[in-house]
Amino acid sequence: MTSEQIRPATAADVPAVKAVTDAAFTPYIERIGVVPVPMEADHAANVAAGKVYVTGRPVTGLVVLEAHTDHLYLDTLAVHPDAQGQGVGGRLLRFVEAHARALGLPEVRLYTNAMMWENQRIYPKYGYEVAERRVSGPYDRLHYRKRLG
Repeated sequence: MTSEQIRPATAADVPAVKAVTDAAFTPYIERIGVVPVPMEADHAANVAAGKVYVTGRPVTGLVVLEAHTDHLYLDTLAVHPDAQGQGVGGRLLRFVEAHARALGLPEVRLYTNAMMWENQRIYPKYGYEVAERRVSGPYDRLHYRKRLG
């Protein structure tokens, strides 16, 4: 099914990448007291750099990835609220892990705001473990990692 394919984002996807990211993260502004970092990202630059992968037509979910020498960093995972609970996030996480393996990287790392407690229920279900909790300015973050077998 076309809506389930995950593909590299193109310049034409930039408005949708911004819209999905904003829709996914706006509800957290009041809770955490600051604008979540993904909302302030330079989406056009990330797409141009090949870091963004999207799913759905129209776009319902996305990931922003950065390959490092020893891990794949999952910078952002965003699912439009209208598509949440339909398996989009799980498909994206499985894609991230497959992408890391294809690059020969042994683990995936990510972080989430400690006030985004929904994420603290989701990531462990997929085998992610808390590596550390770190406060950086106004952000209290839980850093996760998953070693790939």
